[in-house]
Amino acid sequence: MMPSWLPRALAPGTRQCMIVALFIPAVVIALTAAVPAMLVLPFLPDGTDRAVQLLTAHTDYMRTLLDGSHP
Repeated sequence: MMPSWLPRALAPGTRQCMIVALFIPAVVIALTAAVPAMLVLPFLPDGTDRAVQLLTAHTDYMRTLLDGSHP
């Protein structure tokens, strides 16, 4: 499902590249915030489970963004 704000005259590949380019800053910010958590969580009680949940959430987020950008 393509966002309605992207021009439909663009080629499908161009639209996908635009979507990825627009979401890269948000993903970089989220990962930058997650790196300290990944370094600290394994040393806390039940931290390994929380670190795995955090990585799973990021993976699902990226998969959803990329799967949703197909024409």
